[in-house]
Amino acid sequence: MIPLAMWFNVDFEKLMLLLTPTFLRKKVFIAYLYSLVLPITKLHYQWKVKRLSDWYKLEHTGQVCSLRKVLNDNLDPSLRRIWIGEGNSFQRKYIYTRAEKKPVFLGRMFIYQNSEYLNTGADFNVYVPSEIINTSKHQIDALIVFYKLASKRYKLYPI
Repeated sequence: MIPLAMWFNVDFEKLMLLLTPTFLRKKVFIAYLYSLVLPITKLHYQWKVKRLSDWYKLEHTGQVCSLRKVLNDNLDPSLRRIWIGEGNSFQRKYIYTRAEKKPVFLGRMFIYQNSEYLNTGADFNVYVPSEIINTSKHQIDALIVFYKLASKRYKLYPI
């Protein structure tokens, strides 16, 4: 965690008051100095917020536990219903011609999407409640793309 007394925690209003000579510390003059310090204070606050968000991004990786935490923190903080599962990888079954002299009987077959076969499918599945998918699908995609490894593929499934 970040200690409270760090070099970047500067109270500019207090510093301005301490650097003002005592004989100039009148209400009108102090109010004027506050108005001069206000833009610096706002800029400093924006910098601190940006710094905290950057630290949050650096602390989380594309690992399953970390990615699940990021998704739940941003999209479902109270119920935390988003979870990540293994990707589907089914073997392809081929129908042979008579010239190939292979068995014709195929057995029981299931029809899968093209993306669910080996080396073409998703490496992991993200299970998200349907109301979250309906309201913020682009945010889900952006978070997953930001944190996942470049070679990994994913697929969203509504719960």
